[in-house]
Amino acid sequence: MTVFLVILHVIISVFLILVVLVQQGKGADLAGAFGGGGSQTAFGARGATTLLHKLTTGFFIAFVLTSLSLAILQARPRSSVMSGHPSAAPTAPKK
Repeated sequence: MTVFLVILHVIISVFLILVVLVQQGKGADLAGAFGGGGSQTAFGARGATTLLHKLTTGFFIAFVLTSLSLAILQARPRSSVMSGHPSAAPTAPKK
């Protein structure tokens, strides 16, 4: 279970980084006003912002949930087959 959560957490982290890096900054609208070609997007000027915002929110929620799950799994005491049995001290071989 822990291995699956770690792999999922890493994948979510990479996608969250990519989604944040793809977003336009607040100053990108000002560049478009002076002749920049930033207004031509695949989803339209408003649609791309909404889609990226939803993706960012979704990946952030998934990131927080996997982080909390991993923290809870690591904090629980582990039970062992040998719990409750004293360890036997190694003895010297007889001559």
